[in-house]
Amino acid sequence: MHEMTVAREVSGHVATIRFARPPHNFACPELLRRIADALDASDADPAVRCSLLVADGKSFCAGADLAGDESIVGGEGMAAIGQLYVQAERLFSRRKPLVAMVQGAAIGAGLGLALAADFRIAGPGARFSANFVRLGFHPGFALTYTLPRLVGVQRASWMMLSAERTRPADALAWGLVDRVAEEAELPAAAARMAAEIAENAPLAVVDVRATLMAGFVDQARAAMQHEHARQTLLKHTADYAEGVASVFERRPATFLGR
Repeated sequence: MHEMTVAREVSGHVATIRFARPPHNFACPELLRRIADALDASDADPAVRCSLLVADGKSFCAGADLAGDESIVGGEGMAAIGQLYVQAERLFSRRKPLVAMVQGAAIGAGLGLALAADFRIAGPGARFSANFVRLGFHPGFALTYTLPRLVGVQRASWMMLSAERTRPADALAWGLVDRVAEEAELPAAAARMAAEIAENAPLAVVDVRATLMAGFVDQARAAMQHEHARQTLLKHTADYAEGVASVFERRPATFLGR
């Protein structure tokens, strides 16, 4: 496993959760478990009213781990994906608000992680992509529920069926992100965004969020169960093998529809 760190630091009423898994912060069950543990700690901490999720490095999260120690390519891949979704459900189940600062690529599972937050602020280098069909795969991480919920069915369908990368200006216009800031200003702007929530009455914030998110976890869980079933079927196709190979070999894929 690549070196992995998740650190939580509280300042005032905001907990900053900083994670790193160089070089691209690829998602794996253990990384999500540690982030979920940090969010559980924020939920249990009466001083914390909002959390801020920050990634080190050039990428926010460039996708699921396709080659590391918790690879989804090998024979145990679907079990690893299932564990990824167990931890994703923990992220969705938190009580307190979460802001995500996206400074680079949020691709595939990385997009799912960004959408697990209540709000997103993006830097000029941010890129958002649901690139699963480019791998011959089905979207996961509840994206078939969370993405249309944010941007509408039409734009979500385009993102998932084209695998196109969405830049910050379009992401802002579509509601995929809530604010955009210049690179030098991004950390301070993200901290201010979390502080704007944290300056309010904590019981009211939790209560209003619970009302707004009623049924969300159940819907996200159902989406992940369906997604996992479809991914299990597609993982055995020649197109999936070709899609993954094309990523490793840095070439366009040649899909055959089988």
